Amino acid sequence: MENPEKVIEPLLRLKGVTKVYPGVIANRDISFDLREGEIHAVCGENGAGKSTLMKIIFGMERPSEGQIFLRGEEVNISSPQKAIALGIGMVHQHFMLVPSFTVAENLVLGMEPAKFTRIDRGEAIRRTREIAERCGLRVSPEAKVEDITVGMMQKLEILKALYRGAKILILDEPSAVLTPQETDELFEELLKLKDRRYTIVFISHKLKEVKTISDRVTIMRRGEVTGSFSSADVSEERISELMIGRMIARERDEHMPETGGTVLSVRDLSCRSESGKAILDHMNFELHRGQILGVAGVEGNGQTELIRILTGSSSNYDGTVHYHGMDCKGKNIGELRSLGLSYIPEDRIATGSAGAASIWENLITNSIDKARFSRRSVLHRRAIKAHADRLVEDFDISCRDVESAVSSLSGGNMQKVVAARECSDETAILIADQPTRGVDVGSAMRIHERIRRMSRNGAAVLLISADLTELLALCTHLIVIFEGRITAWFNRIEELDETKLGLYMLGIEEQERAHRERK
Repeated sequence: MENPEKVIEPLLRLKGVTKVYPGVIANRDISFDLREGEIHAVCGENGAGKSTLMKIIFGMERPSEGQIFLRGEEVNISSPQKAIALGIGMVHQHFMLVPSFTVAENLVLGMEPAKFTRIDRGEAIRRTREIAERCGLRVSPEAKVEDITVGMMQKLEILKALYRGAKILILDEPSAVLTPQETDELFEELLKLKDRRYTIVFISHKLKEVKTISDRVTIMRRGEVTGSFSSADVSEERISELMIGRMIARERDEHMPETGGTVLSVRDLSCRSESGKAILDHMNFELHRGQILGVAGVEGNGQTELIRILTGSSSNYDGTVHYHGMDCKGKNIGELRSLGLSYIPEDRIATGSAGAASIWENLITNSIDKARFSRRSVLHRRAIKAHADRLVEDFDISCRDVESAVSSLSGGNMQKVVAARECSDETAILIADQPTRGVDVGSAMRIHERIRRMSRNGAAVLLISADLTELLALCTHLIVIFEGRITAWFNRIEELDETKLGLYMLGIEEQERAHRERK
């Protein structure tokens, strides 16, 4: 008689984990396990509970019910410090690095080697080189963080966790700000870590990446696990269906809207930092009615300053910016909005919403002076509520009611409030900066369709996104910026793919006539 197949004992196991916040069940009776030496993906919509679950594993949240076992022994992960002591590390989507410090100084921060009561920088560099070589993650120990690539920052964050003894790594959207080439390099290095018996939890909205890198995938919806599979045995379509409860079409919109007159004209736009470093370098482009013009580039190549200038937050520039032929220098966001400008900012909390205000208040802040909502400073509450309720339904904003504070919403639902407010049929120009960052697949598709509808109705859209799939699916035209310069301009998006686009984003390829042709 043959022996039964040996059961693989999980490295980490959650049993019946439930997390309840006031009025909300974030996780309900979740059982989840990790095996040593695997890459395990976790997928789910915003609000599905995956972030809460990872915070429980890393000690940032305490479960209301349930148990956690590490190597078969029940553990109480009461804090991130306890998690680190148990060999669990987490790399957050937003890097936690000190820009003015070197790579080595960031690596050892809080655990610095000392020499005569001072930091031994030579030893810090040696330790950085040693762990980088041992783990197969190439970094430059003596470079300042402010001067290194985003890809190297990602590696540094991973090395920081490994330096502190992590054997289980939780990676939150690790490729969100990387080019395809940087993502491929990261994946190669994650596979090396896997070969060294490290265990990796990979949180991502990019289902193609999930299929490429992971051994197993766990899918969550509304706080519950809807399935765990071998990644080789489940399709992207099935993952999507389990995430949102229905199938999603993923086809590019073949409708090409009619383009009209020039709405935005940027000529010889340049600006410098306080130290004199060029941030934008003689940038020239136009945006026309009905056009969706994408801006691709690794973060930190001038996108932030470009948006600040276009939305009236900065007048520190040379060159000209014209909306409808009008010079916009010195005009604030309110004056630009009177010209038909709408703006979805990258940071939904700091600049996109007022957290203490209600959902309905946030939804009408850009239209409160319209006659249908107010007259002589008196609000038409019935019309406002009807408008807010319609937007909540159209954008599938998950909330108790429109009187709830925006701060009570999940990050993804906050983003949908911002997008619902700004994606108006009355908009002439939409500047959308990372409009679907942090939202789930279904919500992203809903926002995409609204942007397409605005384009068909004649709005001009400038779309800045780190998601190349989003750019290629939505845009009619595309520019690439590298170190503040336009290095490529594409009028036929269907001829592009993410790999080719990544070469321009990294500065490896450049259209020699890009500047001259756009002047």
